[in-house]
Formats: sequence, structure tokens, C-alpha cells
Amino acid sequence: MPLRSGSVRPDAGAGWMTVTARWAGRLQLGLALLLLGACGGPEPPGLLELKGRTMGTSYSVQVARPPSDLDRAALQQSIAEELARINARMSTYDPDSWLSRFNQSDSTDWFAVPPELARVVAEAQRISHLSGGAFDVSVGRLVNLWGFGPEFHLDRTPTPEAIAETLAVTGYHSLKVRADPPALRKTQTELYVDLSAIAKGYAVDRLAELLAARGVTDYLVEVGGELRAAGRHPQRPWRVAIERPANERLKSGGRAVFRVVPLRDVAMATSGDYRNFFEQDGVFYSHTIDPASGRPVDHRLASVSVLDESCMRADALATALLVLGPERGLALAKEQGIAAFFIERSESGYQARMSPAFEQLTAAPGAPNPSVP
Repeated sequence: MPLRSGSVRPDAGAGWMTVTARWAGRLQLGLALLLLGACGGPEPPGLLELKGRTMGTSYSVQVARPPSDLDRAALQQSIAEELARINARMSTYDPDSWLSRFNQSDSTDWFAVPPELARVVAEAQRISHLSGGAFDVSVGRLVNLWGFGPEFHLDRTPTPEAIAETLAVTGYHSLKVRADPPALRKTQTELYVDLSAIAKGYAVDRLAELLAARGVTDYLVEVGGELRAAGRHPQRPWRVAIERPANERLKSGGRAVFRVVPLRDVAMATSGDYRNFFEQDGVFYSHTIDPASGRPVDHRLASVSVLDESCMRADALATALLVLGPERGLALAKEQGIAAFFIERSESGYQARMSPAFEQLTAAPGAPNPSVP
């Protein structure tokens, strides 16, 4: 069963989507990308929607008022090829990808990689420094140790000794990157890099660039639960709905909207702990690993959504803020001007907090409903 990370439920008639946190399972080829298909029915006037399967999951591209000379079949082919190309560079599930070959290498010399792989790693390192190491793509071995990686073999929680041994061979400071010539280098031979918390956002940005190059000005792109919007839906602004976290991590409660957010010329990424986890002896273990402890995060923060011009950056920041937790995460968002929306568990259910930047971006006249408790 493929791992599915994030989800979006488009409703062409209503012009909104529901965004959920990352989901559980396995992904054969690497990038955890998911889009739940449209709710059915014909496309509304002026809207072209392209959907497809890729990398063990699906994608969606909605184009409003498409140019008259836009070739639907050619565009869909270009989208599929672009996603396959990114997977071949950044997947940890494909043993022949550029990233997998770097992980397999035991050399501490510079390892030549495609420019875009170096660019994504450089951005990951920037977010690592910004977050004090809360975001760290070198936690790949810890992700695998806890059973959330390519080889799902966990039958019990790791021992403290195994966690300590794995922590000893992780750390973003052991990962080096250069742009010219593009290359990566590890100072710890056993370092293992996992880009699943940033590469999906990069894929969204690339599809947005692909559309812009074809003269498309109004679109909503979604890959793996991460989105980027430009212009408007044919009937109204693009709107997405942040999902209300499931009660007791899917133990009870159905899917419901927590807050609707208008999107225009901005990207949005959501990270959460309630759909990708396992339970042992009554304890829930999230897929999000705290690089400081080597263990899944354990706090009351259920999900974080981030708005940014770059979906790649929003993707990484959402994970970083989730790792930091409700207090430190909100403090960093305020300090750095990050537009972030936090959903926390409380005694009475869920409560939302947002950074000033998020409040400012979503407080335009006619903005959709506030949070639903």
C-alpha cells in the first residue's frame, strides 16, 4: 500500500479544497504526493482540471480560463514527465535516484548532483539554521528506525540504545552543499538524507513554473497535500479548507472543515501528526521526528499550515514549526514573519492560534469564515 502524505479534496463547483495533514502507509517511489480526486461531475465553465497518478499517489492541476492554444494532452504529459524527473532526483524509495546514490555512498568527498537537487538541499539547510535544527533532512535513518521510511519493518518501538546510536550519525551540520559545480558532501559517512518534508513543495513550485511558461495565469496546483494558487477560480477566489484534526488520531470523528482560507498568488503547506502514526500499548507515535531527541514529537500541537510565496519553503517551515511545538513554533513564526496557522489540542477540543503574518494575509474584505471550534 503506498504511503500517502497530505490530501486535498477539490470541489470544482464550490471552488474550495480540503487540506489534511500527512497520511500513513507506504510509498514505493519516494515523494509522498497525494490528491484525492474531484467530487465528480463535469468541469464548470472556464475550468480545466488535470489529474493523474504519480510516485504512488496522485496530483491535481486546475486551470481557470485556459489559453485558447493550450493543448490539454501535451500539458498533462509535461506534468507527468516533470514529476517523474523530480522523483528520479529526490526519492529515497528509488534506489537509483540521485539522492539514494548519495545516501548509499560512504565517501566524504563531494558528490556531483543535478543543480535542482543541490538547490533543494540548500534551502533545507537554510530552514535548519533558521529553526535551530528543528527541521533536519538528515534524520532519514531515524525516520527509517521508527518504521516510517522505505522499509516498513517496525514491530516494536526502538530501544534507547538504537535511538542513541542513530542520533550519533545524524545532524544537518554533517551535510554540505555547493551550487557551482552542484554537489553534496557528508562529513559523517553514514549520513542519510530524506527530502520528503520539502520535495513535495518543490514539485508544486515546478508545476507552477511549467504553467506560467505556457501562458497560464490562473491555476491551483496540488501535489502531496501542498498547494500553490495564482489568479482566481472562474467564479470566485481559490479557496482551501484546513481540515479539523481527527479526534484521538482517527479513533473517532469524521473529516470536517476547521477553517477556509482564500489563496491568491501564494502557496500553502500543512503538516500534522494525526494521519501518519502508529500505536503501541496505548501510546501514539507520530511520523514527525524531533531531531533533538530522535523520537516522534510529543506535544499538543496537531497541525501547522504555512503560507508563503514558495511552496518548497512553506513545506519545510510547516514541518519545522510542528516539531518546535505550540509555544516555540509560534514564537519563531512571529520573530521571522512566517504566516502560520496552528491547531492545538486542548481539554475542550481544538483551539487555533495564528501568527500576525497569517492573520494579515487572510483578513482581506470578504475573507471566509473564521476557525470552527
